[in-house]
Amino acid sequence: MEKIKIGYFADGPWSHLAFEKLIKDDSIDIRFIVPRSDTTDQTLKNFSDEFGIDYLYPVKINTPEFIETAKSYDCDLFVSMSFNQIFRAAILSLPRLGVINCHAGNLPFYRGRNILNWALINDEKQFGITVHYVDEGIDTGDIIKQKSYPITDADDYNSLLEVAHTECASILYDAIKEIQSGKSARILQHTIHPVGFYCGRRGPGDELINWNQSSRRLFNFIRSINKPGPMATTYFSGSEVRINRAKLIEGAPEYIGTAGQLLAKTASGFLVKTTDSFIEISEIDSPVVLKVGDKLG
Repeated sequence: MEKIKIGYFADGPWSHLAFEKLIKDDSIDIRFIVPRSDTTDQTLKNFSDEFGIDYLYPVKINTPEFIETAKSYDCDLFVSMSFNQIFRAAILSLPRLGVINCHAGNLPFYRGRNILNWALINDEKQFGITVHYVDEGIDTGDIIKQKSYPITDADDYNSLLEVAHTECASILYDAIKEIQSGKSARILQHTIHPVGFYCGRRGPGDELINWNQSSRRLFNFIRSINKPGPMATTYFSGSEVRINRAKLIEGAPEYIGTAGQLLAKTASGFLVKTTDSFIEISEIDSPVVLKVGDKLG
């Protein structure tokens, strides 16, 4: 099989396992690595030193200067993994086989940012990983490979991350090999759904709990941003209270009460009232002592 030359635009733990799979394949030649401009990831720099790969940092990928630099590497394919700059037309046209990206969402649904968090918030029963060609839209390019993975009530943000870090590396590698062999698929996203949808970036303030929601919605929200996320946050007596874990109570009856009020102490935390029933919260980080009867929020 003819060797394929790639430029690797990547950052963070998502990109590490993928790099390790690619570098072991003698038919794949990683010509350069471009990390995020605000990177704190030393691992990719260490890889570049270990394997003698050019590490281009910091760069703005759409400038004429970088385009000339990238052109000099004569890459067949550019690969994006957890990269945060948008590829414009000039750089998209450089590699003869195009630019591909690995996205932790079932495109054309879940385009955009913070997809694993949003999938849990939306009570999805599965999440997807998609490798797609990059075009001038946001996550709108033709799909090469896509795979779905189950979400159960035992899952949370951390468990989905563990699956995604491993599976993104595998599906990305498989997609590159299919492109290299000339047998890759191109599925137009509108053939799956004519519209799809986008998810916005989550930021400061989005971790605040609104207790005026059902048990199911609160359970999903808390687990969607548990560690290594920011953790769901509420307030009591002017102090910030962070909650890392929630549990649904099987058979909990529906009744009217004060949403956000601590109802009872449990072995690991508290029962807290929701709009319909109650849930258990645990792994609570609070600078003040909480007790039954306190109202959170």
